[in-house]
Amino acid sequence: MILHAGLIAQRHAGAWRGVLIEGPSGAGKSDLALRALQAGFQLVADDRTLVWTSGGQLFGRAPDTLHGLLEVRGLDVVRAPALPLAPISLVVRAGAPERLPDPDHEEVRGLRVPLLLLDLKDASAPAKLSRALARL
Repeated sequence: MILHAGLIAQRHAGAWRGVLIEGPSGAGKSDLALRALQAGFQLVADDRTLVWTSGGQLFGRAPDTLHGLLEVRGLDVVRAPALPLAPISLVVRAGAPERLPDPDHEEVRGLRVPLLLLDLKDASAPAKLSRALARL
């Protein structure tokens, strides 16, 4: 299944944890990925993510034609180092978050994945993602 979403990952406790970034066109998915790369995340997929399950775990990767490419709006599509795949540990969706939200989940390919509503253009968004992954 191919989703209109980006995927970035960060190492925690020796393992990669991926963040699937959802939102409509222009919401800031690629912009968040670009800022997250500067904060120590690795690119997996931008714009389109191929998602599947294996062994009770959700995984994602870029379609072959998009691997290692990142859209930098207003500049160009640029090459970036990218992981071949990553387990998806968190889904972040573009939106206006509550101050102290109750834990939420999204079902993807039959698996429940923690969900975080986030203003993707917020300067602190990469730091919030890192902290959310550390809490899992």
